[in-house]
Amino acid sequence: MKNSDQSYYLIKELLAEADRCVACGLCLPHCPTYHLTHSEADSPRGRIALMSGVANKHIPLNERFVQHMDRCLTCRACERVCPSNVAYGRLIDNARVMIHENSSFIQKENQSGKSWLRDLLEQELVVKSARFDMLRPALRLLVGSGLLSLLLRLNVLKRSALTQSLLFLTTRNLPGQIWRDSYPAKGSLRGEVALFLGCIARLIDTETLLSTISILNQLGYTVHVPNAQTCCGALYQHSGQVDAAMSLAQQNIRAFEGMNIQAVISTASGCSVQLTEYSSQLEDAGFSVPVMDISQFLDAWEWGEISFAPLSRKIAVHEPCTLRNTLCASGCLYSVLQHIPGIEMVELPGNDRCCGAAGTYFLDQPEFAEALLAEKLQAFEQTGADCLVTANIGCALHIANGLARKGRNIEVLHPVTLLARQMRIK
Repeated sequence: MKNSDQSYYLIKELLAEADRCVACGLCLPHCPTYHLTHSEADSPRGRIALMSGVANKHIPLNERFVQHMDRCLTCRACERVCPSNVAYGRLIDNARVMIHENSSFIQKENQSGKSWLRDLLEQELVVKSARFDMLRPALRLLVGSGLLSLLLRLNVLKRSALTQSLLFLTTRNLPGQIWRDSYPAKGSLRGEVALFLGCIARLIDTETLLSTISILNQLGYTVHVPNAQTCCGALYQHSGQVDAAMSLAQQNIRAFEGMNIQAVISTASGCSVQLTEYSSQLEDAGFSVPVMDISQFLDAWEWGEISFAPLSRKIAVHEPCTLRNTLCASGCLYSVLQHIPGIEMVELPGNDRCCGAAGTYFLDQPEFAEALLAEKLQAFEQTGADCLVTANIGCALHIANGLARKGRNIEVLHPVTLLARQMRIK
């Protein structure tokens, strides 16, 4: 299909979906950016009006339009409350495709502000995510030796949102791991599943991935980890680079197709959403087996003879936007964790509002991201908890980094990691 044809159908789809918005305004109180700016242009209703104006060529596609689109976190809280069921997530993605296709008319520095280093990391590591495995030993040495902490404390590294987020790594357990093709079930075989590693997660969230394998094995599932898998593509999908996103989607589909598995399991809710929506992106050429977030999968099965050691801790539960608003499965976090005796769970106040991580949003819109993070940190202090769990690595990175900057030695981890630590092995 020619680019002109693609643009025609994209604009046609955008206008058709935008016309479904009745401008009732019910979305406004739920929008994080409207909460911060009180500007109609930074609300879902306002952005839809702007998209329609640009698509109809009533207003120009200029830097001001790009600014309002870039400020959207794509948290999709508006979709949960929309009486017309407007697919806002698809609308904002299409708007960003328009921006990307017209980037020659916009000053690129104002459009993204991305450094050459970020571009290089995305092209050579994120897209080719298996390379992260080769970096892990060096990262473990850098963190384990205390050198990273020293460099950050002495401000040797250039101050930026990217380098400041490295503080998060000093709080993480970074076990070494060479991925095997398959991890056999313990005891009677209940079924077979595949594990999606992601990109950043396979570098800095290995403990969560290993915990997932351990629990699934104990439950009787053989876990396959195909080497050909790559990044889910969400980073490109939400920046308007739809061809790059589709290329990654097709590579993942090829990696998992033909396997005798019951589900593809993801430990990052952001990746879970992207994988789940492959079919709509590729005209129904998605996974032939269900994609499930690990919390959803564990909540759907009986635990049998598996038992857990008691844990006397107060845990604050953070619900990522992707799990709450798109997968509509945030309740799984609580029902899964309740298997641990003695645990006290409290819902993090303000779970209906984004933490500000939103993929690379905390890098691209640091002022807005920091404002939303400050609210989360204040909410956590109100709980009196000594630990926080969340089901998305991006949220964990953002919140843990904020806590570390405040000098708070608080563990931020995935619920499945907590389960694996307390699980009594057969």
